[in-house]
Amino acid sequence: MPTPPPTGPLCTRASLAAELLELGVRPGETLLAHTSLSALGWVSGGAVALVQALLDALGPDGTLVVPTHTGDNSEPSVWRDPPVPESWWPVLRATMPAYDPLTSPSFGVGVVPEAVRTWPGALRSAHPQASFAALGPAAATITAGHARGSSFGERSPLAHLEKAGARVLLLGAGYDSCTAFHLAQYRVPGPETENSFAAMTSRGREWRTVREPATPSDRFGELGAAFERDTEVVRGLVGAAESRLFPLADAVAYAEQWLPAHAPRPEP
Repeated sequence: MPTPPPTGPLCTRASLAAELLELGVRPGETLLAHTSLSALGWVSGGAVALVQALLDALGPDGTLVVPTHTGDNSEPSVWRDPPVPESWWPVLRATMPAYDPLTSPSFGVGVVPEAVRTWPGALRSAHPQASFAALGPAAATITAGHARGSSFGERSPLAHLEKAGARVLLLGAGYDSCTAFHLAQYRVPGPETENSFAAMTSRGREWRTVREPATPSDRFGELGAAFERDTEVVRGLVGAAESRLFPLADAVAYAEQWLPAHAPRPEP
């Protein structure tokens, strides 16, 4: 079959930086970006050009943060896309490489986080499943102290971002990608879950299991729509991508109220 023709608009580093500034990105701020490269149109230079544009808009005093999660470093018995044979489970638990901030590729979060992760000077947090990477003056503060039992809690980059007054940029991404809502889940009483992963410890590689609040994102679209209805959210186009910009602390505070009010009622 013939290759379909490219679809526009044609975006460049300069055009994207200008549109990010027009949307409201402020030089010098700390920005947690969730991105969909394909939503922008045809980007000359791909993920690298978009990261350059984000850094251009933020300027030398700004800090760019992205999720660099490694959800493939997880309990194989719960894998569903695709599932693996039960006979493989113990082998996978025994042989899966331990998380390494320098070499473990991100998984399931798109090509832009991987570009940031491998960017010169990038720092990455230490959580074996829920890491974030950052570029800029605040990168060390944002990524420090990410505890294994606090994927998205008080000892995670999300809490540091909240304290730093960071904003969230959804660049062609929906609220289902908004990791800020996970911080609220840690603060609201709810079910817990077990997370298992391969980690490097003082005794070498180990398979570890931690218990922490469950963080399902299946209702984040509904939560985001309510948040946008009740709260001021900047909206606009960057390239062809519908984009949103809002303070992370506002999203967390709203979710802390919304989640318990919309929790499933126990069956009688």
